[in-house]
Amino acid sequence: MKKYLSLFVVVVLLAGCAGNAEQKKEDAENGLLSTELVSNPYSAKGLDTVSYNDLPTMDFRDTVHDFGALSEGEKAVYSFDFTNNGKTPLIISNASGSCGCTVADFPRDPVAPGASGIIKVVFDSQGKTGHQEKSIAITTNSKRGIHMLYIKGDVKGGDN
Repeated sequence: MKKYLSLFVVVVLLAGCAGNAEQKKEDAENGLLSTELVSNPYSAKGLDTVSYNDLPTMDFRDTVHDFGALSEGEKAVYSFDFTNNGKTPLIISNASGSCGCTVADFPRDPVAPGASGIIKVVFDSQGKTGHQEKSIAITTNSKRGIHMLYIKGDVKGGDN
């Protein structure tokens, strides 16, 4: 009986491993990233400094852009350049503007160590007048986690 129980356990474990490989293949086909790219250096025991030092970074050339004078209805575009100076791939999971008038486009694929990328921000000034300041929160697996970008400008109405 123990022999059959042991054989049963081995078969179940092997089937589980095969299912895991199939799941990884299915996730890749659906555009999902592997969880092997994500590392959390924090645990109940504290910070694992070796893992922390291996995390990616997201280093921007600048984090604030002033569009200056804009006409109401104009769509202003700016690209924020960044570099991953860390030791592991950078994953950007979200980029959200402080209001619906500000939209950010970001790389969906991991950014390799040493590689660069851009966050393209579009500000739609339709219905906005006066001085405008907007923020964009970038959620990542970097050491910092969330990075903030800022845009501003002065929108002149159609009758000004």
